[in-house]
Amino acid sequence: MISSEIIKQLREETGAAVLNCKKALEQTKGDVNKAIEILRKEGQKIVDKKSSRATREGLIGSYVHGNGKTAALVEVNCETDFVARNEEFKNLVHNLAMQIVAANPKYLNPEEIPAEVLEKEKEIYREQLLKEGKPEKMLDKIMEGKLQKYYQETCLMKQLFIKDDKLTIENLVKQAITKLGENIQVKKFVRFSL
Repeated sequence: MISSEIIKQLREETGAAVLNCKKALEQTKGDVNKAIEILRKEGQKIVDKKSSRATREGLIGSYVHGNGKTAALVEVNCETDFVARNEEFKNLVHNLAMQIVAANPKYLNPEEIPAEVLEKEKEIYREQLLKEGKPEKMLDKIMEGKLQKYYQETCLMKQLFIKDDKLTIENLVKQAITKLGENIQVKKFVRFSL
């Protein structure tokens, strides 16, 4: 028998429905870590299924930092106005606007980075690595790691969430898709700073 406390804990950690949490815990005989893995796989299937559906509704969220010198606007789309009015969706949009103010991303995702900017970064990394005496055959592998770090710093969807550094913004949105049952797309953002 799976206790309600464990189900509640799993639900809080994953955002999955109570019934799904219970089933996952039953499958794993109460092992929370394995249940999280099962729920993540199920969540990815849901995200994949919904990703092709049109997002014609949504919200434009805003956040102005307490000092009044930094602010952000973000457009987040969903499929229905029902979800757009949902408190969880509104909270997601607000959190994304706060993330933009706090973490100052330059791009939405790596695909938006202009080729010349990316080439310049690669050139800088290559020069740094050669000056450090790194072996030529290791450069590509090391540079890939440096590029991933660059994406994490400059691309909103790759950044670590300011309220939970174990979660990327991309995964935060995927959790919302799983929870709310609709395709959700972060379309664009703008950050203002004095």
